[in-house]
Amino acid sequence: MDDSLSQSEDKIVNGWYLAAEKCPSPHYDEREQCSPQAISLLVIHNISLPPGQFGGSYISDLFLGKLDKNAHPSFKDIYQLRVSAHCLIRRDGTVIQYVSFNNRAWHAGVSSYLGKEKCNDFSIGIELEGTDDTPYTTAQYNHLARLTTVIKSNYRQIGENIVGHCDIAPERKTDPGRVFDWQRYKQLLA
Repeated sequence: MDDSLSQSEDKIVNGWYLAAEKCPSPHYDEREQCSPQAISLLVIHNISLPPGQFGGSYISDLFLGKLDKNAHPSFKDIYQLRVSAHCLIRRDGTVIQYVSFNNRAWHAGVSSYLGKEKCNDFSIGIELEGTDDTPYTTAQYNHLARLTTVIKSNYRQIGENIVGHCDIAPERKTDPGRVFDWQRYKQLLA
């Protein structure tokens, strides 16, 4: 794992991960059903914009409500979406945080975990820049594991409740996809 982060950066203060680039999204709200102490789920997603392409600012533009509908034909259907995730991990391992972990990001949509509906209310959502069919990078696994460890030390109710978007919305979602290596990720957490 990359040890270039100082201990002072590798922590969460007021819901913000100090090692992340901050890009505050307007697409969030307060957690109505759940206090920050009751956050009990971590959801892993993937995203690429345009679909199957990596790099650039389009993911951030989407989460910030600034996606140009004319920048790519596929954006005409999504540019007005009001969505966000707490964090994005780019292909090079860069972590960008859009929403404080203490607030509710709009990442899960219609969802259920262990019979509990509205997963946004009690979860943290982490996006990986990728697709269901493109292997994730070593840097992404390393930074996801590091971020997960820091999140779990601050939000202890999460415990082992770490799932893919596909697990909480199986009729709608397939991410993080069949190429996500859950065993590799869990070994890095061990």
